[in-house]
Amino acid sequence: MSQFKAQLTAILDEPFPEELEASVDSSIMINILGGLRPDSHFELVQKAKSMFSRKISVYPHLYGKESKPGRKIGHITLTGSCSIAELESYAQPLIALADSMRKERNDASAQGLRPQQAAPQQVASRPKGKPLVLVTMGSDSDLKVLKAGVDILKKFDCPYELDITSAHRTPDKMAQVAKDAASRGIKVIITAAGGAAALPGMVSSHTSLPVIGVPVQATHMQGWDSLLSIVSMPRGIPTATVAINNSTNAALLAIRILGSFMPEYYDKMVEYQLGMEKEVLKKAEKLKELDADAYLAQM
Repeated sequence: MSQFKAQLTAILDEPFPEELEASVDSSIMINILGGLRPDSHFELVQKAKSMFSRKISVYPHLYGKESKPGRKIGHITLTGSCSIAELESYAQPLIALADSMRKERNDASAQGLRPQQAAPQQVASRPKGKPLVLVTMGSDSDLKVLKAGVDILKKFDCPYELDITSAHRTPDKMAQVAKDAASRGIKVIITAAGGAAALPGMVSSHTSLPVIGVPVQATHMQGWDSLLSIVSMPRGIPTATVAINNSTNAALLAIRILGSFMPEYYDKMVEYQLGMEKEVLKKAEKLKELDADAYLAQM
C-alpha cells in the first residue's frame, strides 16, 4: 500500500487489509531543503534524474514551492529489490549533495550570527513632543513601505506615533484608536494596507480627522487591488489616497495639512520644495556640461 493510499484510508476511516506486504525490499527518502541560493537544489535534482539501475528506482518529487533556505521543497524516493545497506550505498551521492547544501546553509547562518564590526550609521532620532501624526498599518509587514514616510516625518521634525490596527483582525482596537486620536492631539492619520485594504476607509469612518491611505503592493495584482479599494470610499467617508507604496507623498501631504495652521511646518515645506528645485537645476547644469554618456557613467 502506498503512503498516499494509507493516508486516505486513515482519513476516511476505512478498514486496513489484515496483512500488508511491501512491494519493494527497501526504500529511502531524502528531503530536498532549500539551499543558500534559489538554485542550490538543481544539482541534487539533476543527479537524482540521472541515476538508474536494474534493481533500484529513483523518484525526485518537487512540490512547486519557492526555494528558501531550509524550506522543504521536495523529496527523493529510492526503492530497490535489494538490502537497505545496498540501497543506502547507492544513495550516497545524493546524500552527499544534500549534506553539502545543509553545510553551506549552516555556515552562512553561523557567519551571520557572529558579531561584525560595522561602521556606525547615522540614525535620525525620533522627534520629541506630543504626536501630531498617527501612522498605523494593518500588519507589521507594511512597515517596510511606511519607513520612507516615517523618515520624512523625522526630516521635518514632526512628532508621530506608530501603531498596528488591523481592520479585520483587531476591528475594535482600530475603531477605538481612530475615535481617540483627536482627543490625544493627533491632527492627521496615515494608514497603510494591502489586498482588500479596508483600514484607511474604516479609520476614516471612525474619525473626523484627515486620513491618508497608502496602498501597499501585496501578493497579487501589483497593488492595484489596494489602490482601487482605498480610492473607492463611499460619499461621506473621504480618504486621501497616494500612489502604490508611496508613503513619502503621504507624509509630505500630512506636513502640508499641518502647515495650513502651523506656520513652522509651512516654512519647512517651502524650504523642502526650494531644495528639490535646486537639486534639479544642479543636475541640469551637470548634464549640459558632461553630455549623456559621461552623465550616465557617474550615476
